[in-house]
Amino acid sequence: MTRYFVKLAYNGSRYHGWQSQHNAHSIQAELNEKLSAMLGSPINIIGCGRTDTGVHASTFYAHFEAEQLPHKEADFVFKLNRFLPADIVIYDVYQVADDMHARFSAKSRTYRYYINPIKDPFAEFSSYYYPAPLDVELMNQAARIILEYEDFTSFSKLHTQTATNLCEVTEAAWHKTKRRLIFSITANRFLRNMVRAVVGTLLEVGKGKLEVEDVRKVIESKDRSKAGFSVPAHGLYLEDVSY
Repeated sequence: MTRYFVKLAYNGSRYHGWQSQHNAHSIQAELNEKLSAMLGSPINIIGCGRTDTGVHASTFYAHFEAEQLPHKEADFVFKLNRFLPADIVIYDVYQVADDMHARFSAKSRTYRYYINPIKDPFAEFSSYYYPAPLDVELMNQAARIILEYEDFTSFSKLHTQTATNLCEVTEAAWHKTKRRLIFSITANRFLRNMVRAVVGTLLEVGKGKLEVEDVRKVIESKDRSKAGFSVPAHGLYLEDVSY
């Protein structure tokens, strides 16, 4: 069997996240179905992570195994894209070493959260409309505190089956463009709902409802109820994965 990596992107609006599950439509299930049909045998594609319901990915990697592709790689990509729905796109398919793993070989992942301070009907489902005045400098001061910690239990969805809540965060920062406010965060791994909870907490700082040093207290409490609200999924994108 030959192992192939797939580079893809998707709009997660119609899907219950990446992972296949009973009675819910997922990106993984969609790809398994189309790849199995094209290759003539059951395929189980493995992703680089498990994005939640409604979350998007502008860069995502996955791998699958097959005897061989029925077409040249470029032709296979073209035919697969014609087979897939419009909200999933394949950028590349290429052979890799047998020990390359989309999830476990990844060294880091970068998520970005997009906020629209001005109402925009064309960005309604691709960013979070949040018109409240925000102090971005204070939010960046609070974001830098996150880099000092590894245990992010306070930002994790409750009752998950995760073995550890430790993550190595190497970037956490806000920046503004002409139309949007963007939060970028990079880590070796992320907990379920972690980025959305981090963003919600930092917004509380930006609104003046939390002090910058309160973020330290939130993290050290290891109590999800002490953190801010979970921002909507449609503003969140997995944007980069490094190997």
